[in-house]
Amino acid sequence: MRLATLRRTRHEPPLPGVHGTARVDPQVKDLAVRARPGDVAVISALDLDAGSARLLVAAGVGAVVNAAPSISGRYPNLGPQVLVEAGVPVLDRVGPEVMRTVGDGDRLRLDGDTLYRGEAAVARGNRLSAESVRLAMTRAHEGLGTQLAAFAGNTVEHLRIERDLLLDGEGVPEVDTPIAGRPVVVVCVGHGWREELASLRPWIRTARPVLVGVDEGADALRSVGLRPDLVVGNPDLVDEAVLTGGAEVVVRGDRDGRAAGLHRAEQHGARTVVFPVTGSSEDAALLLAHAHDAALIVGVGSHHALAEFVDRGRADMAGTFLTRLRVGTRLVDAGAVATVYRRPTPTWPLWVLVVLLLAGIVATVVLAGDTTPVGELRDRVVDAVTGLVTGSS
Repeated sequence: MRLATLRRTRHEPPLPGVHGTARVDPQVKDLAVRARPGDVAVISALDLDAGSARLLVAAGVGAVVNAAPSISGRYPNLGPQVLVEAGVPVLDRVGPEVMRTVGDGDRLRLDGDTLYRGEAAVARGNRLSAESVRLAMTRAHEGLGTQLAAFAGNTVEHLRIERDLLLDGEGVPEVDTPIAGRPVVVVCVGHGWREELASLRPWIRTARPVLVGVDEGADALRSVGLRPDLVVGNPDLVDEAVLTGGAEVVVRGDRDGRAAGLHRAEQHGARTVVFPVTGSSEDAALLLAHAHDAALIVGVGSHHALAEFVDRGRADMAGTFLTRLRVGTRLVDAGAVATVYRRPTPTWPLWVLVVLLLAGIVATVVLAGDTTPVGELRDRVVDAVTGLVTGSS
């Protein structure tokens, strides 16, 4: 017994910082699919956008290590702000070598501005804070003019590539889901999507629109008890239950013929069509609804203020802009629909009131004394009815 006591292990206190398993991938969307709560996401995302940041927050990562500058200063991107506000530690600008020195599945620890594997430091960078992000965003606003000038040239190029699609609707696939003449709700997992869907629930119950989930938006619909009719985007980003739940899947393909996620959707038996388009999955969903003559297109989780628009980055800005020009006034914000819509007034309180009034009248007539005017009227009515019945018999 004494030997066992002498050999008893003494537990050392845990080292400070955030501990987690490394998930390494330069593509944030691919990493978010594999990430588990508490993992350390090691990425290489120049000017991290808000959509990618929200994917990391939704995955529950414990920390983010970015090999590239999260805010380069070219334009005020919103991704770092999303992470910091969600309480996710961000180690920024650690350099590209971290993508080689850290392996997927390594146990990491982030303490201050240093990333450790075991007791060895493997990377150092800038630890972002709310104040540092605010200052970087302020400086980035100075580069906005240059980005908008470049955007003008990109818009012309995008229109040249997608002219037939944007002007004539050519290339939009046929779908089995009936859309013509019906309202369509296009759900993205942008900021505030849950609150916007909640505000639309009364209208959805009455209008019975076509529900379209864009990438993770399909899971968002399912999470609040709604079944998507259409899934548009990359099926690799969608939960298996959605793919097997009967929704029609429109896979966004590239112009070179690639269609990420098509094989997975087909493996789960989903009805699939491919939509080759240069723009984003959200753009594909809007163009699809417009081409099939939707009566109204309601955007959920998709905002069009300048900050959100620019945050999409150069690659998507032109497509987003031209798509909204094409869709025009059919596209409305979820908040506007929820504000204007007034649910029908229920009629059951009126019927309850009528029943109560009739019951009161009957009670008054039955209980009235024989010498009262009501009692005398009652007796006369009873005598008249009795006479009619006796005479008829």
